[in-house]
Amino acid sequence: TFHCFTRLCLEKILLPCVLQARTLSGADAINALRPFYFAVHPDFFGQHPKEREVNENSLKRLNGYLENLQKPGFRSFKPTRLTFYVREREQHSSNVQESFGASGFRAVSFTLQTRDLLSTVLDILNSCSLSTEHVQSLNVSPEPHKEARSTVNRPIKWDKTYYSFTGFKDPEEELEQAQRVETTLISWLDDNEETAVEKLKKSLPLRKELERLKFELSHQLQLSDIRWQRSWGVAHRCSQLHSLGRLVQQRPEVLKNVKGRTVIFTDRSGMSAAGHIMLGTMDVHHHWTKIFERLPNYYKLQKRLLFLEDRISQLLGGIQVIYIEELQPLLTLEEYYETLDSFYNKLRDSRLPFHPRSLRGLQMILESDRYAPSLHEFGHFTIPTVCDPATLQWFIFAKAQEARENLKRKEEMMITEKELIETSTERFSLDRLYKEPSVSSAQMIDCCKRLLEESLPYLRGMHLCISHFYSVLQDGDLCIPWNWK
Repeated sequence: TFHCFTRLCLEKILLPCVLQARTLSGADAINALRPFYFAVHPDFFGQHPKEREVNENSLKRLNGYLENLQKPGFRSFKPTRLTFYVREREQHSSNVQESFGASGFRAVSFTLQTRDLLSTVLDILNSCSLSTEHVQSLNVSPEPHKEARSTVNRPIKWDKTYYSFTGFKDPEEELEQAQRVETTLISWLDDNEETAVEKLKKSLPLRKELERLKFELSHQLQLSDIRWQRSWGVAHRCSQLHSLGRLVQQRPEVLKNVKGRTVIFTDRSGMSAAGHIMLGTMDVHHHWTKIFERLPNYYKLQKRLLFLEDRISQLLGGIQVIYIEELQPLLTLEEYYETLDSFYNKLRDSRLPFHPRSLRGLQMILESDRYAPSLHEFGHFTIPTVCDPATLQWFIFAKAQEARENLKRKEEMMITEKELIETSTERFSLDRLYKEPSVSSAQMIDCCKRLLEESLPYLRGMHLCISHFYSVLQDGDLCIPWNWK
């Protein structure tokens, strides 16, 4: 998947840019950004849903920036702020854990405001602390491109004293100031409202079709819900529901065991740790049919999984073992069962002296890619499966009271967040207001409170997504960062 993504992304977007800039060959451009794509590609963040989503969205915006570079006569370049989670590179140390760090990645933010491909490539690599030797060794420079545009209609370049004496505005200085100005919500809405309205208008028939298909299938199969793991467009979602509808017509007998369940369209087929039916969007009907036929066996395994969670809870003083879909990797039922089983055996052998029911009301999640326990702002403990039992016991005892306070605050925050979303939706006559999973409740609350202080007629009838960046999605949804200025 990584190589396919790199080829498609670079060949489709960068190669035309290369021809436009005339400073890098096609092969050189592809090789130039390959270390960057290898370091940030979402496929390598399967165990980190938040970071994967941020990288996916940032790559979309980066691609848009690179597309603009190749548009003939395009001069209105606005600084683009991007954030990526970059995988740590293995150093010369033989200890992989040490060289990659506890999390294995770091957050990098940078602003693109270059106007040619070579400078953009160098900016990206330098910002992510990736080597640029393979680019610099090509002995190319953006200068020849500038000279190529040279003599025809070249404006006169006056000395700085000319502008001081005459009082005229220095165009170069104006450009520099414009690039330094950070994007504001009002200015961005001014520039993008028309595009968003046009895209939203085109998507409305498909949105109605999506709602109709979802309602009909949910009613026909008596499903609890139909959801999507990734932010696919409306047309893509309709296609997936049509595909499920065809399977229902062709093989109605295999869907007799889905009553009351949730179906999630995702990257692979199976049953999730939360007990939802996963349908891989790249799989054919044959694979989906096999999943539906295996449902009775999945339900048996789910009962065993719930029993394991209960046994772990008894060994840890009544603390509840939970799985939070929004914050954890999308594990299959089998993967999660193995994680629980391994952790249970370790606990059982250690015989930790927790008093029965002393930790009732508290919650914990298990993660296999962490090395130290932590307490989440929402009050649940995040416990690594490799955690030393003695360390685990000390940490839970030390943080129990704080955990109870966080849980109480979580309930209050969820109520406040819901009220603010409803108030904001009504105040701005929005068709929909929602947030990405990577935006916390505290961030959403802060964002909505500040929005309510503004007058924003642009938002009437729009779909507004609170995210980490500015963007207009393909179906007209407006994305704004939670910490907008």
